[in-house]
Amino acid sequence: MLNYLAAAHRHLPEALDWLRRMVEINTFTTHRQGVNQLGRLTAECFEPLGFVAESVPAVIPAYGDHLFLRRGDGPPVVLVTHLDTVFPAEEEIRHDFRWREEAGRIHGPGTVDNKGGTALIWLMLRVLQEVCPERFAATSWLIAANAAEEVVGSDFADCTRGRCPSGARAVLVFEGGPRDASGWHVVGARKGRLEYRLEAEGRAAHAGSAFSQGINAVVELAALLPGLAGIGDPARGLTVNVATCHGGTVLNRVPHAASAELEIRAFDPAVLAAAGRAVEAVAGRSPGGALIRVERLGRTRAWPGDDATRRLAECWQAAGAELGLPVVVEARGGLSDANYLHDLAPTLDGLGPAGGNAHCSEHSAATGKQSEYVEPDSLAPKAALNLAALEHWLEDA
Repeated sequence: MLNYLAAAHRHLPEALDWLRRMVEINTFTTHRQGVNQLGRLTAECFEPLGFVAESVPAVIPAYGDHLFLRRGDGPPVVLVTHLDTVFPAEEEIRHDFRWREEAGRIHGPGTVDNKGGTALIWLMLRVLQEVCPERFAATSWLIAANAAEEVVGSDFADCTRGRCPSGARAVLVFEGGPRDASGWHVVGARKGRLEYRLEAEGRAAHAGSAFSQGINAVVELAALLPGLAGIGDPARGLTVNVATCHGGTVLNRVPHAASAELEIRAFDPAVLAAAGRAVEAVAGRSPGGALIRVERLGRTRAWPGDDATRRLAECWQAAGAELGLPVVVEARGGLSDANYLHDLAPTLDGLGPAGGNAHCSEHSAATGKQSEYVEPDSLAPKAALNLAALEHWLEDA
């Protein structure tokens, strides 16, 4: 296992060079040309390792193509990353947000979310090819790179499952994995999400001469929102975020329409479903006479973790103990491709490098704002940890 770490350090400069080239390409989700350019570069990166590339158009034409890189036959180990970022090109230019090495960190768009994850996958496989070529050759691999992870959709997961007709040996998701005094963090569960839009239809009236004839849609909808926010229950891991509220037009008119949007998150699918039903139950007439409509805009299923995931995580903890890299298994409220793929095979997330400030482009010493960054010295240890843990898993599976 120490051989893994030594080899990872030897190949780290090349991994960082690939990462730099990836970061230099703008891959905002709807910048289709940039996302596809990164897909071609990623295919070039893995081609010397024997991976064959396949590009698959996303369901939404504005997005780039999903990328699948395959090596070997049979149920694969699925290594999941994504190509897109949340930064439009004009934002990168405005904040001079680009590859910048500073104080042991590398800043830039996607350095940790999730081009850094892709570079770490390359580093792992390059090390395994050198240190344990027999296992590298005997294992079937599928690198699955989502073109539109930042907008969260299920078509990528459907495409991935379609390339695993006989199942998979594991699903390993390379979102960033922080490290702190307690150890190296990996993710064994993620919350699911329900998204809703509420609309209130009142009755317009002149605010001066016919006020009593109106039904104020803003007031009627606003009266419902504290109760909906109150559905949240921290003890059960349930949150309700009332995110937007709009209504009315001009000051001298009783507003006839108002709308709000909210999201609900929970680890337990039953808790999430019950909260959704509570939101849907407000549909109908409000006490003041407004018509309330409730529309579910989206659903991302929860990944609560299971026995298979716990067994997989135990391999990471065992490998961490052997390498002197203690592993902390955590649950996260944020979403990832693991929400959609965890039923394909035992799944673990947070296997990418350490870093921080994902989705942040501003960087200013005067204001204390810090842009997204990766910790380059985390890549070699994390590659060694992942390889040692995967060795445990493949031997036991």
